[in-house]
Amino acid sequence: QVQLRESGGGLVQAGGSLRLSCAASERTFSSYTMGWFRQAPGKEREFVGGITWGGGYTYYADSVKGRFTISRDNARNTVYLQMNSLKPEDTAVYYCAAQHFSSGRPRGVHEYAYWGQGTQVTVSS
Repeated sequence: QVQLRESGGGLVQAGGSLRLSCAASERTFSSYTMGWFRQAPGKEREFVGGITWGGGYTYYADSVKGRFTISRDNARNTVYLQMNSLKPEDTAVYYCAAQHFSSGRPRGVHEYAYWGQGTQVTVSS
């Protein structure tokens, strides 16, 4: 059982920055592709970005590319989401997810087996 816990959410002004963290309780953390998703009220959960296992290759949704950066620290079993140039449209609950030995670069909700509880990010105009 992989347990994930997000932190770092909060209220920030448009144009500002925020850094989210996701800590994983898993001894083989480095073999998991990690993804970030978000869900606004009344909307479906959508893919934000991911970082692959092994080589740590990053990939992003078009809506956040150039503004958000994903990184991981395998020694600390933690993945990060650095969010810059935030917009009100980025307001949502942000979730981290994990998939063991994923093939390629998964972007779908159903391609991840483990999920955190989420952390609220609110961007004011």
